[in-house]
Amino acid sequence: QVQLVESGGGLVQAGGSLRLSCAASGRTFSAYFMGWFRQAPGKEREFVSAITGSAGNTYYADSVKGRFTISRDNAKNTVYLQMNSLKPEDTAVYYCSAKYGSIGYGSAPSYDYWGQGTQVTVSS
Repeated sequence: QVQLVESGGGLVQAGGSLRLSCAASGRTFSAYFMGWFRQAPGKEREFVSAITGSAGNTYYADSVKGRFTISRDNAKNTVYLQMNSLKPEDTAVYYCSAKYGSIGYGSAPSYDYWGQGTQVTVSS
């Protein structure tokens, strides 16, 4: 069992930056494949980015590639999402998630654990 708590969301102007953090409980954080998803009002939850337990591999949705960077600090049980060059279409609730293994990393139902979400609003 792992509990996830996101932080770092807020209101930012287009072109600005935010860094989201996700703190995880438990002793085996490095064993988890971690993902970030987002959900805008009236839309389905969509994949944003993911990272392997060792941080050796990272994955991004095409819509954020080159602007967002995922990273993790296993000593701090924390995964981060650095978001640069933000656009109004990035506005959503951002969720941290965890699973074992990388299979289906882009699919929300494949994840076992979820945080409560943090709101990101980008104004034009």
